[in-house]
Amino acid sequence: MKYPEAIQNLIDKLSTLPSVGPKTAERYVFYLLKQSEEKIKSLATALNELKEKTKICTHCFALAEKEICTICADKNRRAGILCVVENSQDLAAIEATKQYDGRYFVLGGLINTINETRPEDLNIRKLLARVKNEGIKELILALNFTLEGETTSLYLTKILKDQLKITRLAKGLPAGSNLEYADELTLGNALKYRNELK
Repeated sequence: MKYPEAIQNLIDKLSTLPSVGPKTAERYVFYLLKQSEEKIKSLATALNELKEKTKICTHCFALAEKEICTICADKNRRAGILCVVENSQDLAAIEATKQYDGRYFVLGGLINTINETRPEDLNIRKLLARVKNEGIKELILALNFTLEGETTSLYLTKILKDQLKITRLAKGLPAGSNLEYADELTLGNALKYRNELK
């Protein structure tokens, strides 16, 4: 049976989401069809506002509601320490541990030779400027323990090791893991017992 165009169109759109295949998308669409018009409009409004009301912090490059995120605007955060993460999800995971009171910097990705993501494609130049201009004393590399995370960590260590102390999360995190999926206790301990890179 061929579905009506509106149903098939939404199935096709939802199928483009990560980890959502055509069958899962079909289940979502039929679930949505059973919902009230009010719930559907509320979902549509949330989707419309996603881009409209989300900005990138001009200081750390995390997702924010304003030009400067709440962490960068917080005067109580330690200024001499900077935690470098791949994306805003990793930042949120570290914040959830309540073990870190410094500031952040979002690279916007990792060096990946297969996907042709080079250092110049990331926010590395802006990171170097921030280290220099703010007198950062310690850089915590909170990058995933994957090939790309290791490559990026080695690259940053190579270009910054003579300028400041560089530490890395402790290896309590399993190799190949993503920070956003680590539990708060493991991630908190990895941050607390981080290692200096030389």
